[in-house]
Amino acid sequence: MDAMFQLRDGELHVEDVALSAVAQRFGTPTFVYSRAALTTAWRAFESAFAAAAGGQRPAPLFCYAVKANPNLAILSLFARLGSGFDIVSGGELARVIAAGGDPARVVFSGAGKSAEELATALRAGILCFNVESIPELHRLERVAADCARVAPVSIRVNPDVNPKTHPYITTGLNENKFGVAHHDALALYRTARTCRHLRITGIDCHIGSQITEVSPYTDALRRVLDLVDELAAEGIELEHIDLGGGLGIRYRDEDPPSMSEYAQALLAVYGDRPQRLMFEPGRALVGNAGVLLTRVEYLKPGPVKNFAIVDAAMNDLMRPALYEAFHEVLPVLPREGERVVYDVVGPVCESGDWLARARALALAEGDLLAIASAGAYGMSMSSNYNTRPRAAEVMIDGALMHEVRARESVEQLFAGESLLPP
Repeated sequence: MDAMFQLRDGELHVEDVALSAVAQRFGTPTFVYSRAALTTAWRAFESAFAAAAGGQRPAPLFCYAVKANPNLAILSLFARLGSGFDIVSGGELARVIAAGGDPARVVFSGAGKSAEELATALRAGILCFNVESIPELHRLERVAADCARVAPVSIRVNPDVNPKTHPYITTGLNENKFGVAHHDALALYRTARTCRHLRITGIDCHIGSQITEVSPYTDALRRVLDLVDELAAEGIELEHIDLGGGLGIRYRDEDPPSMSEYAQALLAVYGDRPQRLMFEPGRALVGNAGVLLTRVEYLKPGPVKNFAIVDAAMNDLMRPALYEAFHEVLPVLPREGERVVYDVVGPVCESGDWLARARALALAEGDLLAIASAGAYGMSMSSNYNTRPRAAEVMIDGALMHEVRARESVEQLFAGESLLPP
């Protein structure tokens, strides 16, 4: 968890605000983010690559992966810091624009872009479409022709490198649905070159998420650069090379590389090539900048397990149920006394509704807990399962609390529905 989340006077704070004060004002469950942590994470990318390059090459363009957390406050903060954006839907593009992001710094990824999404992004003037299949290339050519535009494209290439992460979040293997196989990419670039309404601008790869080693990145980069050289030999010169994102964070005992290690390793392989580097960080920017604040409703002893039943659930934080992901559980006001081993679970009617398993905690009903490292893929993957309103989101800025998303009401959940006529 980020250093902006610390015990102070016996209570867990975010920057200068006690989490109990957040709960008192906004209720629970609530996602709580630190503006300082977000800013620090962003600047760490910038400074690491600037130091590794030694001022010898242009700064990379960092395109925040909106899917990690699409809250407008977070997007606007990153836009002010100079961020580009990696989107995977037309809805994410609308969010970026609403937050003040520059469409000319947006790359559009995703394996299933609709014709409407392509046209909207083309008219908005985005930086590049990361094309992921032959049918998509042909669809984009037709859409661009209908719009009387020329679409900037890069091909998302699968380097078939194992990122050594959870199988659900690998994206660069030949068995994955994303991108184009490395051995098919050259032919697709040749086809793109013949399309009047397409302009080749770059190459893209993204091998997965929550990657905690440098070697998969350097291996992928070498394979991509081999292809860049083949393209150059055929007269296809690229403007940028996009290495995707996926750098992991520490949830429990992971040991991801430092930003300086990551930057130095990649630039050592990259050398003095003229193309601009691009990256698509998501989790590494927001993951440890947020917690899910929840309250203990019941302590339920059992013959096999003890359960701490809280008011947050799998609909609020899907990662444990989906990936068996670990999130640290921190009492907001740690208490003395005997620790009991609990499974921390929610009210949803699923046995898979759990947030943490086998945690030794000293608890009482009504205690507040912070589920750590919930800034990425928490709110963005949340749902209304069991007709549960989604949580509030609060940004802490020093001693200030900003509600950046109000808690939903039950009435909002069925406002768009209607009864059948009698």
